Amino acid sequence: MQDQNFKNHAKMVTGYHYITLPAILLFLIGSINYLVQGTAENKYIGAMLCLLSVILVLLSWYARGFALKAQDRVIRAEENFRHYLATGKVFPKELKMSQVIALRFASDDEFVALTAKAVAENLSNKEIKTLIKNWKADHSRA
Repeated sequence: MQDQNFKNHAKMVTGYHYITLPAILLFLIGSINYLVQGTAENKYIGAMLCLLSVILVLLSWYARGFALKAQDRVIRAEENFRHYLATGKVFPKELKMSQVIALRFASDDEFVALTAKAVAENLSNKEIKTLIKNWKADHSRA
């Protein structure tokens, strides 16, 4: 497996991002076209296809969102515990979730200092990731 770093850490799942989502989008466009272009007898079928495509869009959106929200909770707990082990203190309450997510990539040697800097300077997740010298890979995310 390739070493993970700032440039390649984003995870794109082929089946989800490149096949399922475009297929749902094409289905939505096709069903709208069928509804608009269809004859009076086909309007009901067109409307049902549009409804089904909207349901699929919402289902895929929420399924991904729920998985990411659960993952965020786990990341916060893991990084809070990591911070506690290193400092004897819990994470500063000022840290936003996006900052915590970015800090998970920091090695143990730079984690505490980078956490303090993120709070003091209100760094964005991108700024935090660019400051990381020794990247700690995370291959287990959704």
